[in-house]
Amino acid sequence: MKRLKYVRPTTYYDEKIFKIDEEICELLKKRKVVSKNNPGYPPFEYIDRWAAKYDLYEEQLKAIFGSLLNDEAYRPIIEPKEFKKNLPVIKYIEKENRIFSVVFISQYCNASVVNFNIDAIEKDELIDRTKGHNHFELYIEEKYYCRFLSGGGSDSHMTYNFVVSPALPDDFSGIKLIFTEYNSYFEKETIGSDIIINL
Repeated sequence: MKRLKYVRPTTYYDEKIFKIDEEICELLKKRKVVSKNNPGYPPFEYIDRWAAKYDLYEEQLKAIFGSLLNDEAYRPIIEPKEFKKNLPVIKYIEKENRIFSVVFISQYCNASVVNFNIDAIEKDELIDRTKGHNHFELYIEEKYYCRFLSGGGSDSHMTYNFVVSPALPDDFSGIKLIFTEYNSYFEKETIGSDIIINL
């Protein structure tokens, strides 16, 4: 999904608040470090208290903390460009009545796209109709940034595509793909142990 470019809403800026705005940025960085980039969301009671204490609007504070919930959503997006080739992988593991597989990796000039599949072994549904499906994230190692690109499926088969930048080497032997399952995109409560595919 492409993000719309943000347009400055006004050309006016009160230069007297420059130092305050810089301090806000410093505090945001401190907040990110202290929370290990997983801040969660303050209880509404805290927001109500802060709104009253600092003469601010509750809804504005709710929106601010909502935008701070996941700063990865604002990271510059790498769109795969100039397709080169598909590299066969064909690796899978069986776990908890499901088969997790990576069949191929698509190579582009500036990124790779990892195709991750989940299949139910029995007739059990992968999707709980009352809760929806779970969320997966991919981690490789520190130098690679992985983001969800697209996904879909049915009751017994799901497929996810992840963009990896920079691109993985064509000889990817020895690289580990670590898939973590969460109950939702925002809660970050892990479900079971990681799915590790050794390339």
